[in-house]
Amino acid sequence: MADINTVLSEVCAGMTNTVGECGMEIVYPQGKGTPVVEGTDGSSYVEFAGEGKKAKVEYVNDKIALYGAMKEGEVLPSDYSRLTLTLLESETANAKDIRYVVNDFSDTLVEFFGTKTVKPVKTKLPTPVSKAQAKSGMLSYDPNTLASRFTAIYPELREAYRMNCEKYGMFLPEDFFINYGTPAAVATIRENDSVKMKKLFNLLNDIYEDGTNETQGIICVTILGALENDQELLANCVDYMSDDLAPAVINVNRYLYSKDGKGARIRLENPPKYKPKKKVKNPFTPTNGLG
Repeated sequence: MADINTVLSEVCAGMTNTVGECGMEIVYPQGKGTPVVEGTDGSSYVEFAGEGKKAKVEYVNDKIALYGAMKEGEVLPSDYSRLTLTLLESETANAKDIRYVVNDFSDTLVEFFGTKTVKPVKTKLPTPVSKAQAKSGMLSYDPNTLASRFTAIYPELREAYRMNCEKYGMFLPEDFFINYGTPAAVATIRENDSVKMKKLFNLLNDIYEDGTNETQGIICVTILGALENDQELLANCVDYMSDDLAPAVINVNRYLYSKDGKGARIRLENPPKYKPKKKVKNPFTPTNGLG
């Protein structure tokens, strides 16, 4: 099956019922008999649309991804968040591969959009660790604290942070930083404005010094590992990074974009989907009406 349009068409055909349950329809561009659109970046995609919501299945470089967006009013391309992504070589894809993608994407659509209109439940945002707690050694900075303070520098991301917490009932750092935080940080590094760089790295240096291992990993790998070992971008950062942060970031970039780091890079680009923990039934809870 060497034709990308065929792969996309079969995936989207398999998702038709789920797309309808989520309140959307396949978009056919005006004057075209096929929903497949060729992007300017070498990608091909199909879009689904409904009232206040859109989804997109995109194929590029042997990867197929599902994107989604919900908002009041017109949904713009910039509103999309990547929901899931998997490797799929069009030249070798078979019916089993297509079925796997259809099932994965259909489940993800339902998780993201739901099949009924439900009023969102306001979730109390997690409490960040204070500087006094971190400096005293009482607590270490967690990923939530990093995100909370990150949105003080990038206030336009505050809503994305809040929605992350509301969607999952907790804060999922990989989802927030991959889709929102990391692109904002990389844009700042590319711009290389001294004032903005000082604000960003004062935060990252401080959090890294007193952060948990998970928090340090998000800074080095998820955020600054996205520099893709670009020597110009790394050079922009060197004067702003602390003595502890700089070697860690340089080593992470060097490893991720080496031959040995390919597998780690793929896992970083395709984190596992969040699955809520199953509630364990209390064995001591009476179920027979006795006691």
